[in-house]
Amino acid sequence: MAKLNVYNMKKEAVDTVELNDMVFAAEYNEPLIHQVVVALHNNARQGTKSTLTRSEVNLTKKKIYRQKGTGNARHDEKSAPQFVGGGVVFAPKPRDFSQKINKKMRDIAFASALSQKIRQEQVIIVDDINFADAKTKAASEFLKTFGLDKRTIIVTDGKNTNVIKATGNIQKVSCENAELLNVAQVVENTYLVFTKNAIKKLEEAYV
Repeated sequence: MAKLNVYNMKKEAVDTVELNDMVFAAEYNEPLIHQVVVALHNNARQGTKSTLTRSEVNLTKKKIYRQKGTGNARHDEKSAPQFVGGGVVFAPKPRDFSQKINKKMRDIAFASALSQKIRQEQVIIVDDINFADAKTKAASEFLKTFGLDKRTIIVTDGKNTNVIKATGNIQKVSCENAELLNVAQVVENTYLVFTKNAIKKLEEAYV
């Protein structure tokens, strides 16, 4: 089992934690990760976009002027797509974008993505995260201390309103409950910051 240092808020090593190989030492499977991430994004789409086609526009179907003799181009009704207020060519209609991904595939992709982050040394474990008065300044100092200058997600054990408020105004920083963390969030963030209890939650959920 791999071992990682556990730090305090000042980046002082205070402990070590052994990571379960089933979750944090899985083989890298990029095609599966891509498939699951695409499915997650598609499942989040509402699919409610809708515009009117030529036949659905509520305009007169009368020919706007006679075919010949006007010197203008030949046209039919005002609902044609080239006119303002006319219908849309190949108009988008409500549809279901969802894709089915079974639990085993999700779990394998999740473990694979996490393991790759471990190999790239982009995972940081903190004993506990608590920002003074939930201030943005305290969160910024924490990020600066650990050199987290790219997209970062802070994963906590349960909903942590202190972390949410402190990081709410910081670009490229988000926070998530360990039980809700998904593959897309893992691969779309450069750094993953876990609390010690969040790591335990992940191992309990995926082992």
